[in-house]
Amino acid sequence: MNVLGPVRLEVNGAAVRLTPLTARLLVRLVAADGEAVTARRLYRDVWQQTVELPRQELRNRNEVQKRILELRRAFDLAGPGHGARIIRTGQLPSGRGTQSTYQLNLAEDELDSAEFTHLVGEALRAAPASAVRLLADALRLWRGRPLTEVHDEEFALVPVRRLVQLRETARRELVGGHTALGRYDLALPVAEQTARERPGDLEAAAVLARVNARLRERHGAELLRHTLRGLRVDVVVVRGDLFDQTDANLVVGFSDTFDTSADDVVISRESVQGQLVERLFAGRHRLLDDKLRRGLGEFTPLATESVRAKRRGRRVRYPIGTVVAVPVGRRRVFALAYSRLGNDLRARSGPADLRLSLERLWPAVARHGLFKPVAIPLIGMGLSRIVELDRTQLLLLIVETFTQSLGQDPAVSPELRIVIRADDLGRTDLSVVETFLRGADERGPASPPATVS
Repeated sequence: MNVLGPVRLEVNGAAVRLTPLTARLLVRLVAADGEAVTARRLYRDVWQQTVELPRQELRNRNEVQKRILELRRAFDLAGPGHGARIIRTGQLPSGRGTQSTYQLNLAEDELDSAEFTHLVGEALRAAPASAVRLLADALRLWRGRPLTEVHDEEFALVPVRRLVQLRETARRELVGGHTALGRYDLALPVAEQTARERPGDLEAAAVLARVNARLRERHGAELLRHTLRGLRVDVVVVRGDLFDQTDANLVVGFSDTFDTSADDVVISRESVQGQLVERLFAGRHRLLDDKLRRGLGEFTPLATESVRAKRRGRRVRYPIGTVVAVPVGRRRVFALAYSRLGNDLRARSGPADLRLSLERLWPAVARHGLFKPVAIPLIGMGLSRIVELDRTQLLLLIVETFTQSLGQDPAVSPELRIVIRADDLGRTDLSVVETFLRGADERGPASPPATVS
């Protein structure tokens, strides 16, 4: 039976329709909280009679008995004798003779308000993880104003106030439980709902402000986060430095010759490749060379330039889209060839080259990435700048190819993290990416991506 909202009686899983008076009588018995109520009091509270007529008390008693019989018949649908067990009849001596009394006897799991009270009580004694589960179960029982049919009546004021206060306690404790577990994203909607329903409550406003502050602290440089529906895969955009993403595999763009010497002629020391050598290999580019050579042994070169044609840098060329997984401790750096280094030492690439490279990157990440987050810069913004695409289009191309790859292998990575430098943010429209991700939820990961030209 449900009274946390409009009364609803179900017997054997089927709803039982009650007349309005009978529903009020049932809710009046619930409000008594297990205490016996005289027929005279029931009639006064439920029927609210204001005029006394001859032999009125007998008529009143008969009306109450008729409604009690209706209720017992409803409960008897669960089996013979259930009605008499649930609605008990008693006798109470008084100065006006013996009065009949009626008492509701429902088990905890038969009445939602009793179950709600029990779950909240259990949660108050439980550790945070268990408390969160119990409180969420309790609050799911709440469908609206308790004892709706009689909530303004004097006899209902105390039980209604108790249930409302208990709900406030449950929501406050649920926010506290989620906060203790570090799940501020789950605490936020509960805190928002409480503050919305109690606009003048300073404590509710303060709780919401604390949760929002914790969320801002947790996100730090995070600018966008979207969990792809049904996959538990996050697409994240952060402001910062690629090499500060110490919990993630990294993607670093290379030319087709996989040069590593940051001499400011072949490779700039300020480029991502130059920073890779300096920050992860302590400036020892030959150590990176050795790891690249071992990985490149799996690939067939396209050509080898002569010393005369290419006087500086490495001379063996590999296909665009070649991906080498370079082990660095417990992580991988995915060296991705997306540009061609001309013999004039200028790197050149285009939208088709970048798309092909990214489409070949994600299967390599799935094979060698140990299911770690993967962090990637805004590839195409360096010396081999792809002039046909702006920053937003480059970002979108990364997201599109990644979501498309999930159609072939949902376990590519638990998180795609795109790292954008602060000075690139002003010319990057993240709303376009967010719109695309919402559309990806509707289309599903196997859908072909939108074209970036």
